[in-house]
Amino acid sequence: MQFIILGCGSSMGVPRPDGFFGNCNPNNKKNFRSRCSALIKTKNENILIDTSPDMRQQLINNKIKNIDKVLYSHMHADQTHGINDLRVFYIKRKKTIPVYADGPTKKYLLNNFKYCFVNYTKEYPATLKLKSINNKLSIKDGRNNILIKPIKVKHGNVDSICYIIDRKLAYISDVSEIFKKDFKYLKNLDYLVLDCLWINNHPSHLNLNESLDLINKLNPKKAILTNLSPVLDYDYLKKILPKKIIPAFDGLTINL
Repeated sequence: MQFIILGCGSSMGVPRPDGFFGNCNPNNKKNFRSRCSALIKTKNENILIDTSPDMRQQLINNKIKNIDKVLYSHMHADQTHGINDLRVFYIKRKKTIPVYADGPTKKYLLNNFKYCFVNYTKEYPATLKLKSINNKLSIKDGRNNILIKPIKVKHGNVDSICYIIDRKLAYISDVSEIFKKDFKYLKNLDYLVLDCLWINNHPSHLNLNESLDLINKLNPKKAILTNLSPVLDYDYLKKILPKKIIPAFDGLTINL
């Protein structure tokens, strides 16, 4: 089983649409960051976490030919607005793709992308099936059923979902606060992929110091910083971070 970070950039990516690289060295390919998304790849299934606006190119770059399920973290545009690019996977298999989301995200998706979930005509049938996130989420990897545990975290004034995969890896791309009651699920994991937007404080994201403090409390074997803005250069982070903490880059693959 593999976990692939398809995109690790903040909401406008690096560079931004106006070409702004900020502190990031444009000569380093690892500073070219598309918007946050990830993939769980097993022997049987490809499970996508979020459909970023850059999803099409992310899937092409990583040679992903099929998507079997989608898990959404929250409703924001940089996590949802690539949803239409799932249509091709329906066309290939003539089978609706199950999409899992919490209540507010389900409402947002239905309000803004209703055509994906409703049969309008024979030529344009529903391509996706909307389902609620629950504590019984699992995926197949050969003969094994792998548990995926969702945990609600705060992301400014909205909730976001952290996904813990097989009690080994937690993916939390957008977070400002994790409730202490949930620390027990997140401590001593093999991998923690964690939001780290920039240096200064932000109402909806962890900054670098907050991310490092949380990693220290949760004590994973390895931590990977994601949702990186143009403020944070890859080589700068590599230089200052402890050995067990690394900055993400697009296409970073973890073998589980």
